[in-house]
Amino acid sequence: MSEPPRLEPYVGDDIVSVSAPAFMVSPRDGQLRGDGVRGVYSADRRVLSLLRLTIDGREPEPIHSELADGEDAAAAFVAAYRRPGDPAVGVATTVERLRRLTDGAGAGPTVATERIIVRSRVTRPEPVELRLRVSADLADISEVRSGRAGDGAGVVVEACDDGVRWRAADGLGVAVRTATEAGDGTRFGIERDGDGTSATLVWTLPLTAGETHEVGVRLDVEHPVGAPPVARPSCKCPWVRPHVRTTDARLTGLLRRGLTDMESLLLATPESTEDAFLAAGSPWYLTLFGRDSLWAARMMLPLGTRLARGTLRTLADCQGVATDPATEEAPGKIIHELRRTPTVHAAGLELPARYYGSVDATPLFVVLLTEAWRWGMPVAEVRELLPAAERALGWLRATVPADGFLSYCPASGSGLANQGWKDSADSVQDEDGRVAAPPIALAEAQAYAYQAAMGGADLLEQVAGRAGEAAEWRGWAAGLRARFRARFWVEDKVGRYPAIAVDGGGRAVTGAASNMGHLLGTGLLDAGESAAVARRLAEPDLTVAWGLRTLGHASAGFNPLGYHTGSIWAHDTAIAIRGLAADGHHQAAARLIEGLLAAGDRFGFRLPELWGGEERGQWQSPIPYPAACRPQAWAAASSIALLHAMVGLYPDVPAGTYRIDPAATEGSGLSRVTGFQVSDHQVDLRVAPDGTVTPAADLPDLHRTT
Repeated sequence: MSEPPRLEPYVGDDIVSVSAPAFMVSPRDGQLRGDGVRGVYSADRRVLSLLRLTIDGREPEPIHSELADGEDAAAAFVAAYRRPGDPAVGVATTVERLRRLTDGAGAGPTVATERIIVRSRVTRPEPVELRLRVSADLADISEVRSGRAGDGAGVVVEACDDGVRWRAADGLGVAVRTATEAGDGTRFGIERDGDGTSATLVWTLPLTAGETHEVGVRLDVEHPVGAPPVARPSCKCPWVRPHVRTTDARLTGLLRRGLTDMESLLLATPESTEDAFLAAGSPWYLTLFGRDSLWAARMMLPLGTRLARGTLRTLADCQGVATDPATEEAPGKIIHELRRTPTVHAAGLELPARYYGSVDATPLFVVLLTEAWRWGMPVAEVRELLPAAERALGWLRATVPADGFLSYCPASGSGLANQGWKDSADSVQDEDGRVAAPPIALAEAQAYAYQAAMGGADLLEQVAGRAGEAAEWRGWAAGLRARFRARFWVEDKVGRYPAIAVDGGGRAVTGAASNMGHLLGTGLLDAGESAAVARRLAEPDLTVAWGLRTLGHASAGFNPLGYHTGSIWAHDTAIAIRGLAADGHHQAAARLIEGLLAAGDRFGFRLPELWGGEERGQWQSPIPYPAACRPQAWAAASSIALLHAMVGLYPDVPAGTYRIDPAATEGSGLSRVTGFQVSDHQVDLRVAPDGTVTPAADLPDLHRTT
């Protein structure tokens, strides 16, 4: 009999708690049963897979569960315990469980704790036996995601005085120990289970009317020396929380949740713990991802440049120095993904621990540095990072032919088939459903390359005083812009729009897709082209009530729950909002802003990575994508991108100017925003009822332009 296909497990509506580099995925009843993705993880290893509570041999009945606002690292569960003879109505005994990741998750030995509180209102005293069955399979996150997580084979299990320990062959050690002293009449013991991989902690509790008993466990983890590639940052939160006055509770809820989620996703490398960056997302990508970390830092620039600095420094430390087809490393190239070990996906695709297969992270590195400079990053910090930006520009020059485009084709034949943000195998397809053949030149990659060349020219001229090289890069960018104009524009019955890509045969890949939204605000398009893109994005095949579809519904491959073929991604919608607002297309931006606010409201303000691209109709809420990351960095940062577009503050500190061009503020209920940072100065913006935005005071050393 053939082996059944291995499928990616769904996260569904499980409670995801994060304190990077640790996280836990808990079902709504709180019982970890060793199935799917559920468990507690530290640095990409599942360090607890089973945590099942019974009382007198029965599971308590779940009543309530929550991830408390402001407590991303904790999940709480309430259940009822009923016995024969209890009142027919009401709850005589409750069982509360508080599962919490520690503040030092991944850095110290204790990664998580669980408190179990039994509150009794019984009329007759009776002892009960509380049993907590525990196990740890020590599986790598890639094994879990690909459906290959095993039964803990090769893991050594042994009892200790106050709990049980597991150890993997690579030296990873995990222990579950009792963490609460027993009260009067409470007895504690440990039983080794017959399966050889699990154990049961046993407490005997005397239940008496009005009494409360508390027991608990702690989870200690010892990683092999040098194993985790990421760590908790040692610096404080690298942004300032804004204060927003508005009558729209959806906006404040989205901002509050997004900022809290991003704090839980902050990471650093062990070699440079003061340089914080945002991990891509939980559960699958709780590590450094070049593209995701860069985009999230771009969206967060209105709150200061410290996150951009940490992200750029970290990526500069990982920048390519050699040519290696196996990892797709090249001199000057920015890393795509950093892991502890190679990762294997369900389809058998194996990626190395340090993987460089990204076409867009390298130009985005230069773009982030340029934008941070315009927001007021100190010139000394810009100079420090300029050599890395020059190496990135050098990679661009070496990669883009004189008469061609920035394209990709997996060098080893085993890397990602698609190396833009839409990296699934079927994400670049024609309107008739044909998958594009490599090498593939994505539309947005050309926009990023153009923006990097123009921004890099400004850096070279104004920071390094090298006007000649700056002129060369502006000429390079002009040539790319002209070639794009000649080759990418296509037309359908709605009108002209840029194709998603040009394939290996030089053919434009037709079919309206969200990629064109990334071109706005980059300078690649002239005013007429920008207006055409804004009109096409606003058509109902792309813009729907919950955001921007990745692929228009007229395409043969459209699937509202396809990963990149019709679903809605929070960051993709936010990038379109940024570009529409920057280019002055306020009406189109306003509609997408409303879509994100509406989706956020339905998702409890924690925007997931993506959701279904159905139009509002049969369903009054967007349909969740079952394997989406929650929280996810650029989804959480979308809340700041949305606020920035609404107030429209665009500073250029090196030029000594700023402009204000708000989108969607009229009738929004927004009246004041405090906390945006330009250089070291906090900006206080007031919004009039007609949508006009003015600073409460002059911005130091800057004058306003129109």
